[in-house]
Amino acid sequence: MSIREELSPVSCDVQSCAVLLVEKIKMEWRQQTSISCADAFSEAQRWIEEVTGKSFGSDNFRAALENGVLLCDLINQLKPGIIKRVNRLSTPIAGLDNVSVFLKACGKLGLNDSQLFHPGDLQDLSTRVTLRRDESTRRLKNVLITIYWLGRKAHLDAFYSGPQLNFKAFEGLLGLALSKVRCCSRLLTAVVLLFSSPH
Repeated sequence: MSIREELSPVSCDVQSCAVLLVEKIKMEWRQQTSISCADAFSEAQRWIEEVTGKSFGSDNFRAALENGVLLCDLINQLKPGIIKRVNRLSTPIAGLDNVSVFLKACGKLGLNDSQLFHPGDLQDLSTRVTLRRDESTRRLKNVLITIYWLGRKAHLDAFYSGPQLNFKAFEGLLGLALSKVRCCSRLLTAVVLLFSSPH
């Protein structure tokens, strides 16, 4: 059904049509965000461990990467010497510093800001009282997207001959991001149709 058909009820005024469409798109988006990214988490862990030669040391994806050491070791394996010093202290400030240095190094390799997660995405949010249930998962998906793009850069680098990331494992995650773009596009189209049609 086209957007114009969805908006065609005769008794529907512009504002109520817009509200109905927004609610429909939100519902579709909520259904899509429930898609599991378990394959992407497993593949990211496998690739990081193989490239660095180090174990995650934890079943918790976030906790294993929180101090930034594995991420810095990963990017130094992909582009030796890009990070000069890794802070190996086990303090939150050291972890935040390492993550920030990792993200800057990703930028030097050519990843743009939209491909990078925010340093706070790896923070432990379990003690926050007001945390929305899906917030932690959303943040970890941002980390996975950065790892995906870093894996893409490694794949295209003629000087890198190490383990490769299996991009197929990220299809569900990337499909989710593309769905979000499509939902926003549909909403924009609906608004344009609503305001350009006679009332």
